[in-house]
Amino acid sequence: MSDTNDFNQRVIDEFRANDGVVTILFEGAPVMLLTHRGAKSGKEYTCPLVYTRDGDRLVIIASKGGAPDNPQWFHNLVANPDVTVEVGTERYAARATVAEGAERERLYAAQAAVMPFFNDYAQKTTREIPVIVLTPA
Repeated sequence: MSDTNDFNQRVIDEFRANDGVVTILFEGAPVMLLTHRGAKSGKEYTCPLVYTRDGDRLVIIASKGGAPDNPQWFHNLVANPDVTVEVGTERYAARATVAEGAERERLYAAQAAVMPFFNDYAQKTTREIPVIVLTPA
């Protein structure tokens, strides 16, 4: 298991053991678990992500820390947008859509205002970092 997978599994385990409270990932930032299907494999994956809310929707950002490419989970969501979300003790089905234009700008700015490291990520890359909206199914 890679270091990233090992770290993610520790976060997932802590999240589920403590009703969604996590201390080892972006302490103080809200963390959710996103379960999605692989674009090619169809295999189920779960990853911990920070999020913000926009009404009844959750917003996540495919920053990959400002890397030059998008995270694998983003490609999976584009191919298979039906996902499962865990927030606190709640677990529900949702549909992922990629925000574009003015909505993308508004949602990115709102998340970066609460979590300024997203501004740093945007400065580190030339790609437009995708913003994904998760709407309850």
